[in-house]
Amino acid sequence: MRPVTRLLRIVLPAAVLLAVGAASYLKIRDGDAAPAADDAARSVAAGEAEGTAPAGGDIAIPVQGTAVVRDTLVVSVAATGQAAPRRQVKLLALVNGRLAQVPARESQRLAAGALVAAVDPAEFELAVDDARARYHQAEASYRELTLFDDRMADTAQRAERARIARARSGLESAEVAVKVAELNLRRARVSAPFGGDAADVRVVPGQYVRMGDELATVMDLDPMKIEVQVLESEVGFLAAGRTAQVTLAAFPGQTFAGRIESINPVVETGTRTARVTVIVPNAERRILPGMYARVQLEARRFPDRLLVPRAAVLERDRRTMLFVYDGDAQGGLAKWRYVTTGLGNADQVEVVANPDTDMVQPGEMVLVDGHFTLTHDARVRLVQSVKESGGRPR
Repeated sequence: MRPVTRLLRIVLPAAVLLAVGAASYLKIRDGDAAPAADDAARSVAAGEAEGTAPAGGDIAIPVQGTAVVRDTLVVSVAATGQAAPRRQVKLLALVNGRLAQVPARESQRLAAGALVAAVDPAEFELAVDDARARYHQAEASYRELTLFDDRMADTAQRAERARIARARSGLESAEVAVKVAELNLRRARVSAPFGGDAADVRVVPGQYVRMGDELATVMDLDPMKIEVQVLESEVGFLAAGRTAQVTLAAFPGQTFAGRIESINPVVETGTRTARVTVIVPNAERRILPGMYARVQLEARRFPDRLLVPRAAVLERDRRTMLFVYDGDAQGGLAKWRYVTTGLGNADQVEVVANPDTDMVQPGEMVLVDGHFTLTHDARVRLVQSVKESGGRPR
């Protein structure tokens, strides 16, 4: 019995260990299967949320489309510059004195002739009174010297005596003194030379100023001008009166319409560029001096061209292609076509005929968003916004 007992002592513990190991394995396997199933469910849900179908699925991907048009292609010249007032003037003190009034405030809208600053006029009013008194004295002296000259028959002699009398009496210099005094009195008041906005007001009431001191600036903010430098190789394609599209760093996503006002005929030798001035309406005073601007200047026009949005054009395997929508409002298929492109601008590209590639026709719908990862014959549906529809924008 001893050999049997010894055998049982060896076999029973081994069997127990084997049973425990098998139970642990089954538990671990079942535990791993549940998360894997959860992960698969989450993947399907995520795929549906992103608008992409899982393998073997039938979900239409949201996309945006734009119709092909036959229109005039406008090729632009790009340039940068800063906004500036079309008219701007610095107002200076024209006489010495202490300021009695400074009614202008920065950003205040001023009418033409509105008072900006005024020097105390008392001294200048006294100067006018003094000059007029001296004039009256000289006038009385003149009359004494020519009292009986009207009896002279010789007209030439009478005119000569009058000239000499004016000089001896000081009447001429007195007249000039009155005009100078009145001019200085008027110069004590500094007014806006044109309607505009006050800026850089540098003085306050009670401050003593000297002739030539800067008082304030008046600028006309409507319209604004933007001066840009254009390469000499491109300036020949521009002309005054053509359109300009202006974007400002201060207003991302917004475009302001302007026009070319003038083209400087001189090319700067250092930069090989010419100055072009663009005028932009600014009735709401949103554009401020100094704002950085990007400008697209209308340069050349090519009529009767087949145009698609630049966003529609993709490159695959080093070939240019786009997707055409084949379907209705409920849904359809994305059909890719290899095309040949020609001229273009920032927004549109010309599609030209080529025997080795396909063409598009006016009115066909080409995809411009949500199409970057599509394949040929992918199921799609047209939407207003891919992002808002839960899709993945280009």
